[in-house]
Amino acid sequence: MIPPQLTTFLLAMTPVGELRAAIPWGMTFGNLSSMEAFLFAVVGNILATILVIWLLPIVTKFARNHSKPLDKILQRIFAKTRKHHSKNFLRFEALFLIILVAVPLPGSGSYTGSLVAWLFGVKPKIAIPLIATGIVLAGLIMLGFMNGMIAFAGSL
Repeated sequence: MIPPQLTTFLLAMTPVGELRAAIPWGMTFGNLSSMEAFLFAVVGNILATILVIWLLPIVTKFARNHSKPLDKILQRIFAKTRKHHSKNFLRFEALFLIILVAVPLPGSGSYTGSLVAWLFGVKPKIAIPLIATGIVLAGLIMLGFMNGMIAFAGSL
């Protein structure tokens, strides 16, 4: 049997689940305290971010070098994205990354933040702390949501 701390940690590393799944799972099915669920989920999500930021350039370079059609598709996507969003991204870089990661909605999170940081050439030593800040904020939002749900359920 896998310990609930490890399950929470690993669930936070998944691209779809991240903290939105890990904290609720840890607190409900894993019977972890709020603080335990928060800590294991945040650390797992930050580790995933570091791995993604480190591996993304390597994997993309490999794929682009070995597939001309993929290279052309990626060039068009990158050029279009940078053309349409560079001005706003450069203006709000730090705040944008933090908010993108912190808002616990589909399509946001550390994976999206890592991809955006890489796409706009944000250096890892700058991107990782910004994304980690967003992760902590997202964790606090999820913690508040879960504690609110528990309090509401207890009042019924």
